Amino acid sequence: MPMRLKGKMDNFQAKKEAYMELVKAEEQDQEKLAAAWDEMQNALAEDLTEKITAEVRTQQMDAQILSARGQNVLTSEERKFFNEVVTSGGFDENSILPVTTQERVFEDLVEAHPLLQAIGLRDLGAVTRFIKSDPNKAYAWGKLFGEIKGQISAAFTEEEIGQLKLTAFAVIPKDMLDLGPVWVERYVRTLLVESYSVGLEYGLVNGRGPAQNEPIGLMKNVSESGAVTTKSSTGTLTFAPSEKGEVVAGELHDVIKALSTDAKNKARKVMNKIVMVVNPVDSISVQARNTIQTANGQWVMSLPYNIKPIESEEVPVGKALFFVQGKYLAALAGGYKTNKFDQTLAIEDAMLYTIKQFANGKPEDNKTALVYDLDIDFNTGSTTTTTTTTSA
Repeated sequence: MPMRLKGKMDNFQAKKEAYMELVKAEEQDQEKLAAAWDEMQNALAEDLTEKITAEVRTQQMDAQILSARGQNVLTSEERKFFNEVVTSGGFDENSILPVTTQERVFEDLVEAHPLLQAIGLRDLGAVTRFIKSDPNKAYAWGKLFGEIKGQISAAFTEEEIGQLKLTAFAVIPKDMLDLGPVWVERYVRTLLVESYSVGLEYGLVNGRGPAQNEPIGLMKNVSESGAVTTKSSTGTLTFAPSEKGEVVAGELHDVIKALSTDAKNKARKVMNKIVMVVNPVDSISVQARNTIQTANGQWVMSLPYNIKPIESEEVPVGKALFFVQGKYLAALAGGYKTNKFDQTLAIEDAMLYTIKQFANGKPEDNKTALVYDLDIDFNTGSTTTTTTTTSA
């Protein structure tokens, strides 16, 4: 069951937006970037501390009732681990979070962030290498009772997840330890979900590749030389209204058709596997153009060809990102390992730790995803509203 903290954590959200603006800048000021990261982490710690402390005051119930209501109940291993955290005044150096806690962090990540679920983020646990198979090559015809022919080995490749590290800074106020193991675990888990979601969504959408120690994002192309560049627009979508919806159906038909072949122009099955990602600013425009009122008065938003719409702040305003599910490798691996941080943030009476895990992501090829411009025009009579952009 994911965490249900009340409120929007406005301070943290504001600091996160400011930090991400600096991350996306073409020319980055490292001092400003570091200061913005510190401010975001401080805001996260302060907002979480305030919310959890308030809930402790109002939720003095036994474990059975809390469990029935979907609240946090620890396993015996988790309780032992976080009891030791409380009694020792913090994490031991190089301690690893319990496996069940790691699993819950992953579950909360994909449920709270639909984009990570749609991309197919996988949790490999302690494993950092795995074998990937190509179903188009993993077979060979041959004569009955004859030798097995065919280069079956070409169908299997080894993938490495441990090349990149995703680090979260856990600012743990000392007062939090007084609340007991249940609330310390909840605090740490919530902090990890929020911190990792920022890094993961950025990396899996806009990551600049190994040269920058980042994943290769869906918005990027990789040249034969290995250079990573931002995708150019494949076309323009208007979602213009028409009597029978043929404009929308036609525009999205072209998207589906473009994605139905890979980078080597080989056909592949993509129906019911296409995800459309737009910025929240554009989401309302896309919804408005694809929402109808049913006979019983309900308003229903639906895209043709079962395309799945998702919002992400990582997609630029005026752009739509389409990708094929199952064609992007995204995984976490190696467990969550804690270390004391030898520097301090601008927060008093708190301990600072780094919690590290291996992570990586890369597209199968340059046609795993395509980018389109949005040119959505609304004529409301007295005013005209236009959402538009030009090709990159």
